[in-house]
Amino acid sequence: MTYLLIKSLHLLFVIAWMATVFYLPRILVNLAESAGEPVVQARLQLMGRRLYKFGHNMFGLAFVFGLTLWQGWRVFPQSLPNVASGMHWIDAKLTLVALLLAYFIWAGRMLKNNAKGAALPSSKALRWLNELPVPLLLAVIWLVLAKPF
Repeated sequence: MTYLLIKSLHLLFVIAWMATVFYLPRILVNLAESAGEPVVQARLQLMGRRLYKFGHNMFGLAFVFGLTLWQGWRVFPQSLPNVASGMHWIDAKLTLVALLLAYFIWAGRMLKNNAKGAALPSSKALRWLNELPVPLLLAVIWLVLAKPF
């Protein structure tokens, strides 16, 4: 029961974090398209900063519960199973999660730099960049469900 509770909390916070990973680049698209509208830009910057902070909090909680699922058996061997013993799908999953985190941080840096006056890429380029996390997330889901290696 403990394992299922921790896994449920991990999934909840992963879903919340992924919502921010998907939405923050949309804010960047809107910023790029609203050049010359200072009121709109200010509102989007505020939304972006709040979303970025929320995303970091959600990632932190997902990380804690994910780490507990992965290594918790060392501390609580009676309550938590060793879910990745001798398997390497977890290595691939963690690599993809690291790429998603780098993408999220990169989008946050673009937001911060834009607030300081730096130009954003075109809205078309940002729309394409907005699609990058989708195949990464699909691969993460497949690795977790299939555990192919």
